[in-house]
Amino acid sequence: MSMHTPSEQLNPNVEECLRLYKCWPWFLGLGVLLIVAGAIAVGSPYVSALTTYVLMIVFGCLLLAGGVVEIVNAFVVRTWRGFFLHLLAGFLHLVVGGLMIDRPERAAEVVTLMLAVAFLVGGAFRLVGAVAVRFSGWVWVALNGAITLALGVAILRNWPEASPWVIGLFVGIDLIFDGWSWMMLGLLVKGAAPAGPPAEKAPTGVAAGVG
Repeated sequence: MSMHTPSEQLNPNVEECLRLYKCWPWFLGLGVLLIVAGAIAVGSPYVSALTTYVLMIVFGCLLLAGGVVEIVNAFVVRTWRGFFLHLLAGFLHLVVGGLMIDRPERAAEVVTLMLAVAFLVGGAFRLVGAVAVRFSGWVWVALNGAITLALGVAILRNWPEASPWVIGLFVGIDLIFDGWSWMMLGLLVKGAAPAGPPAEKAPTGVAAGVG
C-alpha cells in the first residue's frame, strides 16, 4: 500500500502555488502600484528629474557609508600591506559620495554620459557581431544592437540637457517591467492554485488498483 501523503503526489509547482495562493492579491496590487509609479516617472519629466536627483543622493549616501567602512577596516588591519590601498579607496569613496550629495545635477550628467557611452559601445558590438557571425536569430540581436546604438547617440546628442530625465526615465521603465512581472506572478498563482486539489485523488486510485 502506498505511504505517500497527498502533498507528495502534487507537482512541486502546484504545491508552491497553493502555498502562495493567499498572497496573490498582494502580488497583483504591488504589480499595479509599480506600473503606475513607473508610468508616472516615464510620463512626467518633473518626476523623472526628481527620481534622478533622489537616486544620485542615495548613491552618494551609499558611497559615503562604503568609504567609512573601508577606512575603518583599513585601520583595523593596519599591519596589512594593503593598508594604504584600502585607505585611499575609502577616502575616494567619501569624496565621490560627498560630491554626489552636494551636486546631484553634476553627478547625473556624469552618470548619463557614462550610460550613453555604454549604449554606444554595447550597441555597436551587438550590431557588428550579429552581422559578421550571422548565428541563429542574428537579425533580432542586430535590431537590438541598432536600437541600443541609436539610443546612445540620442542621449549623447542631447547631453547634458537630457541628464535630469534620462536616468529617471530608465528607472520608470524598469518599474513598469518589474510591476508587470509581479502582476503575472499573482495571476499565475491565482489561476494555477485551484488546479491543485484534484491531484490529491491520485493516492485513492493507486490504493484501489492495489486492492
